[in-house]
Amino acid sequence: MADLIRTVFAKLTELEWVAILVVRLSVGTEFLIAGFGKLGDLEKFTRYFAELGIPAPGIQAPFVATLEFAGGIGLILGLGTRFFAAPLAITMIVAILTATELSTLGNFLYLSEWNLFLLLAWLGFSGPGRASLDHRIDARTSA
Repeated sequence: MADLIRTVFAKLTELEWVAILVVRLSVGTEFLIAGFGKLGDLEKFTRYFAELGIPAPGIQAPFVATLEFAGGIGLILGLGTRFFAAPLAITMIVAILTATELSTLGNFLYLSEWNLFLLLAWLGFSGPGRASLDHRIDARTSA
């Protein structure tokens, strides 16, 4: 039985790149679509930032919208994954602190922003996986 468990765990480790790819594609698509929508109506998004009391909304809103759009593309391609994961994770923390209802622990744990933060933190630490442009670039520069 122990050999079977070791074999299964070894196979899961070998296939970790699949899980990373699925997370990158999912999270990247979410940010790409969100950023595109915000860039499409930047005036409305800037007003929303102002209503939330976010400082310098005229600067921050375009920055966040562009970050989400470009970061989404980067995550999908696996290009600059760790570079984009950190600032996108920070935007999720700001969203949690400014734009969400935190009345209970359950409410907090079910926030999509919290889940996105956790996934981005994981990508930041684990990297983009084998199915990424980052991996191909690294393989070329290491050779």
